[in-house]
Amino acid sequence: MIEIDGSYGEGGGQILRSSISLSVLTGKPVLIKNIRANRPNPGLRAQHLTAVRVLKEISNASVKGLEIGSPRLEFHPKAIKEGGYRFDIGTAGSITLVLQTIIPLSFEISKPISLTLRGGTDVKWSPTWNYFNDVFLHIVKAIGIDARTKLIRRGFYPKGGGEVEIEIFPVQNPKPLFLEEQEYSDIGGVIAVSKLKDDIPKRIKHSVIKTALERSISCQIEVDRDDESPSEGVSITLWSDSKESKVGASEIGEKGLPSEKLGRVVAENVLKEIESRSSLDIRMADQILVYLAYISAKYGERSFFFTREITGHTRTNAWLIEKFLPVKIIMNRVGKLFKIEIREV
Repeated sequence: MIEIDGSYGEGGGQILRSSISLSVLTGKPVLIKNIRANRPNPGLRAQHLTAVRVLKEISNASVKGLEIGSPRLEFHPKAIKEGGYRFDIGTAGSITLVLQTIIPLSFEISKPISLTLRGGTDVKWSPTWNYFNDVFLHIVKAIGIDARTKLIRRGFYPKGGGEVEIEIFPVQNPKPLFLEEQEYSDIGGVIAVSKLKDDIPKRIKHSVIKTALERSISCQIEVDRDDESPSEGVSITLWSDSKESKVGASEIGEKGLPSEKLGRVVAENVLKEIESRSSLDIRMADQILVYLAYISAKYGERSFFFTREITGHTRTNAWLIEKFLPVKIIMNRVGKLFKIEIREV
């Protein structure tokens, strides 16, 4: 059994989700201790339980400590069961974080897995639906991941109520990534809004366009209004494509945060990625590691990419992955960027 200190590094829910995902992927049981020990409300919270429950059912696992407030969790996976599943995360628990926990299983399935998930599609501390669907899935498709999605309804804080469908197919031809520095051009994106006045997305959009034009970059921003969502809310996701890759940035609107500032902050964040010429943005650098590490461990294929910053999440995820897989994740500064290389040990 692999033992993981849940308080290591950034010490959040990511360690739990990644540990369970890697446990199912490798078939290795795991014990996670000190879960979120350094947080104001330590232990398992409601939003973490669904990810564990989903993987518990898919892998027919036996689990100990699966309750709110538990500081430790023991997870023993068995064989993965393909087929159809439906889960309600409850309130505004993040759908995208649960999906990121499940998608790596595509390396080890022989038939598709289909899921319907209810919860939050656009909530704080997690990728927006459009970042997940338009940036994350775009990148992992290049390494052989085939996941097809359908957004039924948006879900914002606090009621959630969003719903998505996804079908995850077995990986047929896994490929490593060799991404040098990139050249980007225009900005695209989506402002998702529910039950708010039309002037809010208009002001956000105007702020994005103004900020980008100051750098002589054009924008094509769509507004996606979904007033069937139970709670009012707004999110913005921006991205830019190169010939080989894509970078993005996203944020959730909050009360007291002016629309103009929200648009400007996200625009500036994606402009940082564009101007740095990084091959993956700072969030994707963290999220891609488990896929590249698995390809390296199983097929002996080295991968590398460049990012403008190494986040705490990236360092923590690299540390965790090396506990499960025979790989080495090397991070070195090269000029103004960081090169991350994943290779078999």
